[in-house]
Amino acid sequence: MNEKSTTRKDSGFCSLRYGLALIMHFSNFTMITQRVSLSIAIIAMVNSTQHQDPANVSTDSPLTDPLSNWSRSIKDFSARAAVYQWSPETQGIIFSSISYGIILTLIPSGYLAGIFGAKQILGAGLLISSLLTLFTPLAADFGVILVIIIRTVQGMAQGMAWTGQFTIWAKWAPPLERSKLTSIAGSGAAFGSFIILCVGGLISQALGWPFIFYIFGSIGCVCCVLWFTVIYDDPMNHPCISVREKEHITSSLAQQSSSPRRSIPIKAMVRCLPLWAIFMGFFSHFWLCTIILTYLPTYISTVLHVNIRDSGVLSSLPFIAASSCTILGGQMADFLLSRNLLSLIKVRKLFSSLGLLLPSLCAVALPFVTSSYIATIVLLILIPGTSNFCDSGFIINTLDVAPRYASFLMGISRGFGLTAGIISSTTTGFLISQDSESGWRNVFFLSAAVNMFGLVFYLIFGQAEIQNWAKEKTLTRL
Repeated sequence: MNEKSTTRKDSGFCSLRYGLALIMHFSNFTMITQRVSLSIAIIAMVNSTQHQDPANVSTDSPLTDPLSNWSRSIKDFSARAAVYQWSPETQGIIFSSISYGIILTLIPSGYLAGIFGAKQILGAGLLISSLLTLFTPLAADFGVILVIIIRTVQGMAQGMAWTGQFTIWAKWAPPLERSKLTSIAGSGAAFGSFIILCVGGLISQALGWPFIFYIFGSIGCVCCVLWFTVIYDDPMNHPCISVREKEHITSSLAQQSSSPRRSIPIKAMVRCLPLWAIFMGFFSHFWLCTIILTYLPTYISTVLHVNIRDSGVLSSLPFIAASSCTILGGQMADFLLSRNLLSLIKVRKLFSSLGLLLPSLCAVALPFVTSSYIATIVLLILIPGTSNFCDSGFIINTLDVAPRYASFLMGISRGFGLTAGIISSTTTGFLISQDSESGWRNVFFLSAAVNMFGLVFYLIFGQAEIQNWAKEKTLTRL
């Protein structure tokens, strides 16, 4: 009877757990901007014509106005920004190198976050990624090998940061609010993609491409201060949480395990088809999403033939839809569950179907509408937008089937996804280097086929019940 009242009073957006979701939103925003910075900067980094515009060269202008001097010095810096001879294949390797790094730390960081606490591991990863972002322009001057190394180490740092979040949500998110909270936090990635792609081209034209890295690396350092100040691993230890909210969270999680574990049932996990369904969903989802995230500015620049500023603005539009669909999907999923309109597994499969089928249809249609500017932009907006319905599907399914090992399993899941990202980035670079028109068509057809494979596998084998090997062994209760 107390439980009902606390549930009602503590379900509002003014509670501390929603504040934590906003902080995680900001941290995801920061990491994705640092990851995507290169995708927009590389258009200027490899475009030798961009920096030889006579309009950027000053002639006999008097040096009396300090403001005009400062403006001219900025333009001179932009004009002197280095240009590199990187082939499409080389660019594909550079793009995928961050995924290599993320894979190296996803599984161990997820396990360590579950033992030592996610706050320190995630915060350290965010700080390292921010510092390496600041050093990326300098690394580019020393050669492509150092850029690949920097991006790989940055990926390792981001791998530490991504998986630790699910350790925190396993202790902070009541079951009926998981979709909402994780979608608010996760939408930071889509919003960050929108911001970096929207303003990245403007920054590159106004200040020079190195400032893209300087600005978003600095924002990351600010986010680190906020992270270490506000985030706590457990609601029991947070100094600012109300007694009512603490009781609401602990009572809603009472039926789930919170005891520490020292061993992981690897054999049982390997034999668990519902887990493989989640892994295949991640593989399919990340395949197409990585291509869109990495190559969208290049696609718009080469297919629609627009400059870097307009390419960045157009590339940002899909991520408005992505951010909106992430939050909308979370709200809809929790509404369906709280009203008992659909069972948990039906909700997970519904949103997984929307997130894999709809983008596939858009991807297949895309090569046939390249003559229509508006139709191309609409489809490019819909692909990442509808893809993010998966955030309320298999993306958080590990919290349903094995909440005790959610962080560890999220590391493995993202490992499958990033493996797909590495393969798809490298494959895309190879295909478009052979022939641009047929290459892009093959890229989108292949992506749709991969998505359909993942969807069928998940629909057949996906579950939402806690698996036997993930249940608490000591169930004695008075």
